[in-house]
Amino acid sequence: MIMLDFSNITLRLRKAEEKTQVFDPIRKKWIILTPEEHVRQYLLQYLVVTLNYPAGLISVEKKIMVGSMAKRFDVVVYNRDHQPWLLAECKAPEVPITEAALHQLLQYQRTIQCHYWLLTNGHQTYCADACKPNEVNWLEQLPAYEP
Repeated sequence: MIMLDFSNITLRLRKAEEKTQVFDPIRKKWIILTPEEHVRQYLLQYLVVTLNYPAGLISVEKKIMVGSMAKRFDVVVYNRDHQPWLLAECKAPEVPITEAALHQLLQYQRTIQCHYWLLTNGHQTYCADACKPNEVNWLEQLPAYEP
């Protein structure tokens, strides 16, 4: 398991229509702050601010087709050739990272084909290097962005 330190990250929050919203700097809009969105926003800030991932190469909550079903991935980071590089699945803090969460991520992986997989609920974070066919190596830290 990887420990991520979100303590130096500050999210932009506001109240609108009696709901708390967070500004998503990737999507450039205000989003209702659900527990899962809270985790997603902390992860995005961690990737961009702490690990220097390029914000312009990150995609959030986009529709994809998994078989004949429309789904939405949480986060995909692209490499400089605009190929999917890291696929992240975020869960609410109270949702444990289980085999079911991994299976959900793997469904998206079949369509998106990323080098790295990341699962997090803000408390538990796992990241795997899945570059080699039929081999998955679980990492001790998130990968540095490769220019």
